[in-house]
Formats: sequence, C-alpha cells, structure tokens
Amino acid sequence: MTTPYRYPYPSADLEAEYPFVVYEFERRPEAEMLDRARGFRAVAERRRSVRLFSSDPVPRELIELAALSASTAPSGAHKQPWTFVAVRDPVVKAAIRVAAEEEERVNYLDNRMNSEWLEAVAPLGTDHHKEFLEIAPWLVVLFEQRYERRPDGSTRKNYYVKESTGIAAGMFITALHDMGLATLTHTPSPMAFLRTLLGRPENERPFVMFPIGYPLEGTKVPDLRRKGLAEVFVEVDRLE
Repeated sequence: MTTPYRYPYPSADLEAEYPFVVYEFERRPEAEMLDRARGFRAVAERRRSVRLFSSDPVPRELIELAALSASTAPSGAHKQPWTFVAVRDPVVKAAIRVAAEEEERVNYLDNRMNSEWLEAVAPLGTDHHKEFLEIAPWLVVLFEQRYERRPDGSTRKNYYVKESTGIAAGMFITALHDMGLATLTHTPSPMAFLRTLLGRPENERPFVMFPIGYPLEGTKVPDLRRKGLAEVFVEVDRLE
C-alpha cells in the first residue's frame, strides 16, 4: 500500500499571503534527455579557468544576464543571500589589483600559506602577480549576505548562506562559459579589503572574485585530468 503524498501547501490563510502556482514542467522523452545531457556534458568538459585575458570589451548585458541566471539558484528559505558587484572602471580595477597582490605576496612569499598548500598549487604555476585583475574587462565580486537589512533598519538572519552563495557561484560560472566567455575563481585571502574598497554594507562579506572576458589568443592552461565517473559517483543500492 502506498502512503498518500502530503503536498506541502500552505493553509488557506497563509496561501492568501504566500500564493503557490503550478510548476510548468516539460517532461521530455528519455532519448531527448540523453542527447541534451551528453551535449551539455561535452560543453562543460571544455570549461577551463584562465589567467590570461584579452582586454577586448564585453557588453554589460552579458554580465547582467549571467547574474540573473545565477540568481535562479536555490537558496535557504529563498532569501537569495548574494550580491554580484561588477567593476569595469580601470581605476577601481587597478586598486583591487594592488590590494589583492599585497595579500597574495604575504601568502606566497611571507609564508602565510603552509608548505602543503604551496605544494598543491605548484602544478598550476601561480604566484602573487595578478595582472588579470586589471586586464580582464570585467571583475565581478560575489558577496554573501550574512543577514538581511530591512528598510526600517531592522535585520533578520539569512540561512544556509555559504551553501546558497556557492550554488549561485557555480551557476554564474556555467552561464558565462555557455555564452562563450571565460573566467577564474579568484579568492585572495583574506578578502575583507573588497568590502571596504567597493563600499559594500556590513552585512555583506566577499565570497569569490571573477575576472571575466575572452581568453588571450594562444593562452595555455595546465594539462589537467579530471576525475572519472567511478571517482566521483557512487550508487548505494542497499543498507548495511
């Protein structure tokens, strides 16, 4: 006997304030689903992080559309606890580079990074120089909103902030790649200077920075191997 499913609809009183709508879901034939899945897998496989960017301009609308796409990400209690702060002004980008390189110089040269981390990133050939922060036509800093600020000055806690913002970051990267742009997840540590430099409120904390643009012609990337299915996917078919 199948247990009836209890739909998580609000009561009649609550539904007047928080209405539900029918989910317009299109169920596709399995063959079409496989074709789409394989096609997307092939597109995703070509995604790479780059550190050498062309200075060719990128339309603002593309960046806006990527942020809107990322903002469809699921979030705790639908709080959408993120802000995408975009920068293309050369003066601001130069100031970000100076501050970021100082933090990275301490990391790489003054032993703030431990030896294990330095060993892990050695194959990538990175150091404290971050020219891409000035050359890429756009920098987008994704901020997480630790709590909500209301018009009356009161505050209210946000939930699952890092999880929600992390999912939005992944969708932002995917949107950029799908439209034909390249990016890099850059996290100078610590990143508190970005909140001050960009004039963000106290409830926001920098999560990750994305230089965005076209790869410089002839750009090389590390010849890395991605983990195969057997290394990332496990099916559990019985309980011990």
